[in-house]
Amino acid sequence: MYIEFRKPVYITAYAAVAGKKESEGPLADCFDETVTDDYFGTDTWEKAETEMQSRCIKHLLHKKGIDKKDVNLLCGGDLCNQITSTAYTMRDFAFPFLGLYNACSTMAEGLIVASCMIDAGHADNAIALASSHFCTAERQFRTPLDYGGKRTPTAQWTVTGCGTVLLERAGKGTAITAAQVGRVVDLGVKDANNMGAAMAPAAAQTLKQFFINSGTKPEDYDLILTGDLGKVGTQLLKELLKKENIELCNHNDCGLMIFAPEQKVQSGASGCGCGASVLASCILPQMGKGEVGNILFVATGALMSPATSMQGETIPCIAHLVNIRSGKDLHKK
Repeated sequence: MYIEFRKPVYITAYAAVAGKKESEGPLADCFDETVTDDYFGTDTWEKAETEMQSRCIKHLLHKKGIDKKDVNLLCGGDLCNQITSTAYTMRDFAFPFLGLYNACSTMAEGLIVASCMIDAGHADNAIALASSHFCTAERQFRTPLDYGGKRTPTAQWTVTGCGTVLLERAGKGTAITAAQVGRVVDLGVKDANNMGAAMAPAAAQTLKQFFINSGTKPEDYDLILTGDLGKVGTQLLKELLKKENIELCNHNDCGLMIFAPEQKVQSGASGCGCGASVLASCILPQMGKGEVGNILFVATGALMSPATSMQGETIPCIAHLVNIRSGKDLHKK
């Protein structure tokens, strides 16, 4: 599904909070807050993720200068079962809440749903949010942390991070102008330690369809940013698009940006908080300064569960895309 919004949906504030490993990476100075304690002052990792979300929302509200009662809607989620981290966060903020789960593509989905609600006139503003926590995700989807298993070269490191974006009907500057809702793609990958290979076909399908529907090509954009394909997925994405006669230029991947090679994260980063925190901490500030004018943000998600992995199922994946343009670029055709 291709969506071209009737009017730009403005991005008027954003915030990002991250954990210890992220604070040691190349984007450390970009986050609104980094925390060296993976528990965020709580007594469980799940509570830590809720606390991280809460701090991120508070940073967003403070930067915008509004009270929580002024927020019309929040669209977001996380990787925990039944998106409980986000649900418990909403218990304290009491925003009207649409809980979303599309695995690591949740931030793009949140931006699309929030933009549609504003474009349709149902809300004047809305927050899109997504988070992940290394410890909650590893315990749920892979092996207990105490197990100490060796990570494979194709494995990715789940980001401990949260990103929030405030969208509004009225505003100026950076805005969302179009979107592409993805389709589920499954090429038969079963290895939960090779998410890049599983998700790359979905990213390729969504990008190809967007270029067809929008009548644009890769070189029309200053940056094509995928969410968390890592090294393996990035290479595969380029190979898949090349077969479709699409040369992917101006590309980067959030999973390759948030950590440095010496941090030993194998193929890169992943998680709901990967694309969300990189977008809110690094990319949107660059757009606000006019350093980047026109981008595609393409977040990918692996729609599996611990049960399906244990049952030997393949990993269906999806990718959603949003076109974000700076204020200066909005005036261009």
